[in-house]
Amino acid sequence: MVRFLILTGLVVATIATVLAAVFGPWGWWILAVIFFLLLLVGIRDATQRRHSILRNFPVLGHARFFMEKIRPEIQQYFIERNYDGKPFNRDQRSLVYSRAKGFKGDKAFGTELNVNEPGYEYFVQSVAPKAAPESEHRVRLGGPDCKQPYDASLLNISSMSFGSLSKNAVLAMNKGAAMGGFAQETGEGGLTKYHLAHDADIIWEFGSGYFGTRDENGNFDPEAFRKKSNLPQVKAINIKLSQGAKPGLGGVLPGSKVTEEIAEARMVPVGQTCISPASHSAFTTPRGLIQFVAHLRELSNGKPIGFKLCVGSRVEFLAICKAMIEEKVTPDFIIVDGSEGGTGAAPLEYQDHVGTPLVEGLILVHNALVGAGLRDRIKIGAAGKITSGHDIVRHIIQGADFCMSARAMMMAVGCIQAQACHTNKCPVGVTTQNPKLYKALDIEDKGDRVERYHRLTVEEAGQIISTMGCEHPEELTRQMLRRKVTATQSISYETLYRWLTPGELFEGVEGGWGEDWDYADPDKFTPGHPGKYVFKGRSPLEPGDVMPADDREPALSGAPGGERGTESATPRTSGPSAGQASEANPGQPTAGTSRRPEGQPGNAAGAQHTTSDPSPDSDHVDPSDDSRTRNPGLA
Repeated sequence: MVRFLILTGLVVATIATVLAAVFGPWGWWILAVIFFLLLLVGIRDATQRRHSILRNFPVLGHARFFMEKIRPEIQQYFIERNYDGKPFNRDQRSLVYSRAKGFKGDKAFGTELNVNEPGYEYFVQSVAPKAAPESEHRVRLGGPDCKQPYDASLLNISSMSFGSLSKNAVLAMNKGAAMGGFAQETGEGGLTKYHLAHDADIIWEFGSGYFGTRDENGNFDPEAFRKKSNLPQVKAINIKLSQGAKPGLGGVLPGSKVTEEIAEARMVPVGQTCISPASHSAFTTPRGLIQFVAHLRELSNGKPIGFKLCVGSRVEFLAICKAMIEEKVTPDFIIVDGSEGGTGAAPLEYQDHVGTPLVEGLILVHNALVGAGLRDRIKIGAAGKITSGHDIVRHIIQGADFCMSARAMMMAVGCIQAQACHTNKCPVGVTTQNPKLYKALDIEDKGDRVERYHRLTVEEAGQIISTMGCEHPEELTRQMLRRKVTATQSISYETLYRWLTPGELFEGVEGGWGEDWDYADPDKFTPGHPGKYVFKGRSPLEPGDVMPADDREPALSGAPGGERGTESATPRTSGPSAGQASEANPGQPTAGTSRRPEGQPGNAAGAQHTTSDPSPDSDHVDPSDDSRTRNPGLA
């Protein structure tokens, strides 16, 4: 009925305006043409079969599509408040824009955040703050086997490929990194001439597609890697295992976007679709990964080698730790990419529900390395929605040594969060290969903005560290970061999470950590299996403690149907059982037991301002410890 009325009205209006134009002033012809065109649109809408709303409401139905198109702009400019926009709120975006222009980003009249809301976090300042540092703190990437260590900034440009970014965006970031003395990571799209244009420090990343270092069959090419890794601009090499935006998925760059420049950088034919497999072909096991790290270090003449991952299974990461110990090889750094990552387009299911968020992943990696006695050899980087000095200091307290930022750097060169990165229609020329769009991005001006944003943000991080009475990031403690768990109760990170002690995994840990350590197999990527790989040896990097690769024992060889027994055939420790007092230190808990009453902040260091004790069964002990749900009897 509505469709009939709309079409009838357009027919009547068209006839009426034509008659008026014939017998009246010529201006009526303008209206006659407009109504005639609307009538044609209405007829097309009523007869097409793709959109029901247009068939039922010819012409008028187009208003729905128009409003849907401008909805993000309406939301961003007129509806969202300063603190609730997504993925980055207005305060975060404004801070980046302000610092990119050379202003600190100060605001007046106090915070707009609800400081009593559960989840709110704050730093504990000192009554005797230190003076602000005169120079930027640096972090040395390079373990005992590294011959060419690199002193990295606390904040660097995270991985974004040429292809996902325009060449002008890459050049602007490269210029800013060169001016500010911090690193630019290439992304898995390859090391390009644009990354080398301004002689900035480069962290060269490659993934499972081996773009820029592959042979004609798409496999890793050692000679191509040797040549590029020894360039003076390349300060470190990063193997991408997975990324926060789409962990567990490979990548696809359509052939229509593979221009001559991109084809040259990625070592693929022009116009051919670039596919990154979900997993690597150069290695298939944790041991293979660590051997690959050693091979890359040799090919690069001892430059820092690391890998990046969005944390998934704790068992698999512990298997990597076991491989490090048995091979006596460690990466120089590990970058933890949170599932908040977003520079890569991905299915909504992966963006919202796959992968570990940064804080949990960061704490898991830190704990695993500490518990395996490896933390002092490996630096940890954090990546995922990092925009401010607060973010840098917060993640250092949570276990990181340095931070990487992608989207904030995009905003520094002009990104307006249009969320059109995957359409090749970025309105400001940051994430498009359309020269009509990216030529509007001025390299000189945007390069200066990147440098200013980085400098002011790192300065603010240093100021916060000084405010807490510390002269160096290494002096920060977990008591200095607190979280509100109720409106009247706050807990420090020292109490909020479970923290392993150095080498604790070798001494027997009850519950999830101990079970996962037993499950972990350095010769297999698997989240868990019925048998247990029994690791022998307490001092991980001393001769004589390495177990042969084939020396494995099942948990209970007679367990029917692959079911796990109630106890291991080989105990995890030769010392006192977990929970018993050591003979050498009577009254002291042995490794593997809690060294403080978990969930009892009133009795723990850093628990001031707490009015009541949380339940021992609360979720504030160790979110990565899933032993309660997997086997309550061992929790």
